[in-house]
This record gives sequence, C-alpha cells and structure tokens, in this order.
Amino acid sequence: MREYLLTLCITAAVTYLLTGPVRKFAIVAGAMPEIRARDVHREPTPRLGGIAMFFGLCAGLLVADHLTNLDQVFESSNEPRALLSGAALIWLIGVLDDKFEIDALIKLGGQMIAAGVMVMQGLTILWLPIPGVGTVSLTQWQGTLLTVALVVITINAVNFVDGLDGLAAGMVCIAAAAFFLYAYRIWYGYGIESAAPATLFAAILMGMCLGFLPHNMHPARIFMGDSGSMLIGLVLAAGAISITGQVDPDALKLNLGGSTRDTTHAMLPVFIPLLMPLTIIAIPFADLVLAIVRRTWNGQSPFAADRGHLHHRLLEIGHSHSRAVLIMYFWSALIAFGAVAYSVHSASGTWVMLSVVALSFVGLLLLLLPRFTPHTPRWAEHLVPPRYRRRRAAGRTPDGEPADAATADTRAEKGEEGESDEGDEGERTPIPAGVNGATAIGARSRFTDRRKAGSSR
Repeated sequence: MREYLLTLCITAAVTYLLTGPVRKFAIVAGAMPEIRARDVHREPTPRLGGIAMFFGLCAGLLVADHLTNLDQVFESSNEPRALLSGAALIWLIGVLDDKFEIDALIKLGGQMIAAGVMVMQGLTILWLPIPGVGTVSLTQWQGTLLTVALVVITINAVNFVDGLDGLAAGMVCIAAAAFFLYAYRIWYGYGIESAAPATLFAAILMGMCLGFLPHNMHPARIFMGDSGSMLIGLVLAAGAISITGQVDPDALKLNLGGSTRDTTHAMLPVFIPLLMPLTIIAIPFADLVLAIVRRTWNGQSPFAADRGHLHHRLLEIGHSHSRAVLIMYFWSALIAFGAVAYSVHSASGTWVMLSVVALSFVGLLLLLLPRFTPHTPRWAEHLVPPRYRRRRAAGRTPDGEPADAATADTRAEKGEEGESDEGDEGERTPIPAGVNGATAIGARSRFTDRRKAGSSR
C-alpha cells in the first residue's frame, strides 16, 4: 500500500507543478478559444491541461517501475506499456483538438486506433464471467471489438461530463478511488497478481486528478481540454479492461471456494459494472446516453454540442456552479462506492441497498433545494462572506437607525441636490447575473439561451 501511495503522491506532485507552466504555454500558444454558446465560463480560459496530466502519468509509471514490489508488474505484464502507448496517442489527438478544433469523426477514429494499439500489446478482454453460465472465453475478434467499444464509451462519457470547473477531474478521481479499493482487494486480499496492473492504474489516475484539481476548481485557471478528458477516460477504461478480462475466475475460485459458477455469482456485483461502465462512471454514462437520444430526437447529429447536459440542467434549476459540482460528486460517490460495498458485503447486501436508498433520498433533497443558503449567527457575520449573512429588515440600517435618516445625512455630506442614488437608476446599466448564482443586484441566471454551439465536441 505504501508504494501505491508513493506513486500517487509523485504523480499528483508532478501534475500540480507542471500545470502552472503549461497554463502559460497555452496562453502563448493561443489555446484559448472564444466562448461558445454552450460554455458556462464567461472569460477565455486556456486549455491544454492534459499536457501536465500526461507527464504526471509518465512520472507515475516511471517511479512504479523502480519500486521493489511494483516493478514486478512491468516484468510480468505488458499492460503498463500498452497503457502508455494508447495514452500517448489519445493525448496527442487531444492536444491537436485543443489547439485546432479537429472534427469529431476524426477524434472518434483516433480513439478507436488508440484502443487498437492497446489491444495489440495485450491489454484486451480475454473472457467474461456470465451469471448462470460461468466463464465464457472470447475469440480474438470478439475481445478486440468489446475492448474498443469499452474504451470509446468511457472516453466519450468522461468527455461529455467535462462542462464545469473541476467536474470531470473530481468525478473520475472518485471513480478511481472506488476502483482502487476493489482492485486492491482482489490483488492483496485474494492474492491475484493479475489484478496488480489495474490497482496501479487506479492509483496513478487518482494522482493525475488530484494534482490538476487545485488549478481547475471554480473559478478555473486552466481547463484540461480534450487532451485531459480523453486521457483520463482511457486510463479508467484500461483499468476496467485489465481487471475484468484479464483476472482468471479459476484463480478466484480457489480463493473463494465453490464452483466457477458460484465464484461468478460472488463477484458479479462489480464484474459486470466494470465490464460495461454503469456504476463506476454511471453519471457520465447516463449523460452520454441522454445526449445521444436528445440530439437524435431533435434531428441533430449525436456529436452536435448543446447545453442540455446534466450539469447544465442543475444550473437551470437554480444551483450555483460550486453546488452543482458537489451534487454531481455526491451521486458519483454514492453509486461507485455503493457498488464496491455491495461486492464486499454481498451477504448483507440488504443493508447496503437500504443505505444507498437513504443516501439517494438525501441527494434528491439537495436537488430540490437550489435556493437554500445557510446563514451564520449574527455575532459571527463579520467573519463570513456577505452571501452567508442575514438580510437586514427593510427601512433599517445595520445599526438599527432608520434608512431615511441615514440617506438624508449622506445627501447632506455630498453637498449637491441632484446627486442621489435614486436619480441614477434610470441611467444605470443592469448587470447580468453570473453563473455562480445571484449577484448583488441581479436575479439568479436561468440559462434560457439554448442556441446551438458553433463547434462540436
């Protein structure tokens, strides 16, 4: 565990330290596209954050190769090299897209080629545990097609959810943490050495996201862009492929006892979700499916960008930027860690399900309270920002004096009869509400503008 933590920290440190210089490079290189109709931010922000994340990935793999226990992963398996090859290709495509806005079909082709490169080097699905049947061996073509499909789905699911500051990096970090717990349990708890690469991939992925998040939290100073979102999506898919299609169920049978069919049923709660990412990346996957259905129903291309994603819906309801991100974090953690908890405590699965249902009810309450803002006691109001202070009663100043008297004294100090605040109301230009909720003088933005974006993503 200590070596995994060291690899995570090195990856996070390299990613964090390189993000600042990468931001300056992105500004100089002109990787600051104009604000599009679907964008939430209001100021041009540099992209190319994926450059720092890629070098963090390289640093994590390099450190792990020189550690005592983790170097066996590189000696006994070619999966780390396969991951690095596919990641380099998908990262290069993402960098070109961040700078030149390449076509969506070209990106799709690049994603398939990157997945094919990993398959050629051994990172592929060899067999599937099917409930009621047992282990089903796949032919080379079947394994290749299933692997490519899983990689493409995961990459685009993560790419689609990358719409708010810190959203994609945080959700993938949560998914990677849940995935790490599961993979480490298979490797250390059951002694399955073939689960070690997936555990390493999850640790490195957490480091990439944690190192980038301080620069990407709202208000973001830099975006990861497609070079980052496609990269972390590919790493997440590689871990799922490694532990789902590479771990031999016969080895699990020897540790769990019983037949192969019993072993398959015992590991089913996480095997199938990892195969088709419906729990670990359930929220991005749902957003992907809803986007395709919505655009096809409206007669648009599935790759046409719009403002109908789940995070846009939360902003329209009335949630602030930060609260919308935290709500998405909550649901991702609930589904991912709920699936892992159910796989560990399958015997007491009823209590796990009841806990998930109870927490889901809490999440629904959070969705229905977009205007709730906690207030601090009056004695502590000077210690917190103005938005957390109680509103004063109409006609009274903070000292309890009538507002009219205070206004009269202010006018007398000005010395000019025509200089008053009321006289300027007709000429004052209204300030629109920001994306983070209501401003001091404006109402909360509702994002009613649903114009089509000028470019696809």
